[in-house]
Amino acid sequence: MTIREQRELWEAQTLSPRAALSANTRGRAVPIAPCPVRTDFVRDRDRILHSKAFRRLKHKTQVFLAPQGDHYRTRLTHTLEVSQIARTLSRALLLNEDLTEAIAMGHDLGHTPFGHAGENVLNELVPGGFSHNAQSLRIVEKLENLNLTFEVRDGIFHHKQSGTPATLEGRVVSLADRIAYLNHDIDDAIRAGVLAESDLPTVSTTAFGHSHGTRINAMIMSILAVGDGAPDVPLAIDFLPEHKEAFEALRDFMFKEVYFNPRAKGEEGKAKRVVRKLFEHYRDHPDTLPPDSRPVIEAEGIPRACADFIAGMTDNYAIAEFERLFVPTSWN
Repeated sequence: MTIREQRELWEAQTLSPRAALSANTRGRAVPIAPCPVRTDFVRDRDRILHSKAFRRLKHKTQVFLAPQGDHYRTRLTHTLEVSQIARTLSRALLLNEDLTEAIAMGHDLGHTPFGHAGENVLNELVPGGFSHNAQSLRIVEKLENLNLTFEVRDGIFHHKQSGTPATLEGRVVSLADRIAYLNHDIDDAIRAGVLAESDLPTVSTTAFGHSHGTRINAMIMSILAVGDGAPDVPLAIDFLPEHKEAFEALRDFMFKEVYFNPRAKGEEGKAKRVVRKLFEHYRDHPDTLPPDSRPVIEAEGIPRACADFIAGMTDNYAIAEFERLFVPTSWN
């Protein structure tokens, strides 16, 4: 037996009956020869890890735009935190940890510069709309053509709270995403002086504790308590009922005090103008788009090509492009 076949046998003998097994994947759009060492889901994780879109995540905003400080989260550190939480849950629930990690690594590839501010602008400007989860899928399917398995592509597209993942591993990543961003955004907001630990709602601190690590651990344990870590994993992976209200209270608090906070989001208006002006420029001057935009222009139109190019930008690159195009330089 190859190393891959040994791993597939281990999955069949060890994981929950409801886990997605590598050997039973619904496959890729373009079939490829099996790897003697890696399962299909491990190969997908590796393809995402080596993609250009993944590398760009290190310079994309999470909540605070271009923060001055080395310890604020970026899309890359967020992705790694989601992966850690999701893998912990999957391992405990006897789900497929490799599939979980692949979905987590790819779930935010399509985020624009300046976070949801940039996403909202493109959604207004592009016919047919724009959403980061659909753009993440577009990247792996079309723009970088990673030829991933169905299960990973499905999990990437459905990672938002409103999504309906086809696998329990996809559901785990969706929940881990919310756990990660709420807790690290609290941490960043406290560091920025936007709020204090004592400001958090009492119902949430009573349920989950008063520190970053304590909260995450309590949330994980609540989810595991629903299934009690048994092989027969429940179809609905969620918090215990008494903790779900506390989690939603914390989420509502963060939207009010941080995500819509004028101090935390004071630069968003400028960021939106940058994205809008860039879009209008490339739309009116499509010849200035990169050469690999040509097939998109011919098949789907100029606006979609503009959105692809801008969505791939890091925050710093978008600012530099704006300055190059619209800010006058000294005459020499």
